[in-house]
Amino acid sequence: MKLTGGRARGRRLRVPRIAGLRPTSERLREALFDILGSRIDGAAFLDVFAGTGAIGLDALSRGATSAVFIESNSRAARAIEENLALADIEGAARIIERPAEEALRDLQRAGERFDVIVLDPPYAAVSLDGALQAAAGLLLPGAVMVVEHATRREIAMPQVRGMRQGRRYVHGDSTLTVIHHDGLPLPA
Repeated sequence: MKLTGGRARGRRLRVPRIAGLRPTSERLREALFDILGSRIDGAAFLDVFAGTGAIGLDALSRGATSAVFIESNSRAARAIEENLALADIEGAARIIERPAEEALRDLQRAGERFDVIVLDPPYAAVSLDGALQAAAGLLLPGAVMVVEHATRREIAMPQVRGMRQGRRYVHGDSTLTVIHHDGLPLPA
């Protein structure tokens, strides 16, 4: 697996064999970054259910100023560390090794906010509602969240003021659903 764009384009990443780990394909990552376009340059980026870290690494390679990786599996978190070193990408990177919903709520309590959030949960996850709701609370006004999910699955909209669902991009078994924060201030 390789990075798909930016300064580190073509750099190979480590992909550990972990049950349930499903790295986002290079083709789907290219589609994701085509959707995000110029939003990446200078962005504070959050990669939730990070796995190998390929999405956040691609964001840093393409000009994101910072990336936070949330991954609960310790072997995958170590792979993200190794991939950051392999990619030799500038930018602030931080790995949070905790369950997604807990880590998102901690970031919210700390007052952190992001320009772009990508959630790539296991396709077999029972419910994403809590993680989606917590992630929505971390968006800056005018920011965007993209959820990668199985095409057969519908995503429930977070119940946060100013949020609206954008387009769905279907790529075979995978769909990218875009959720916008329209710029209204979030409740404190």
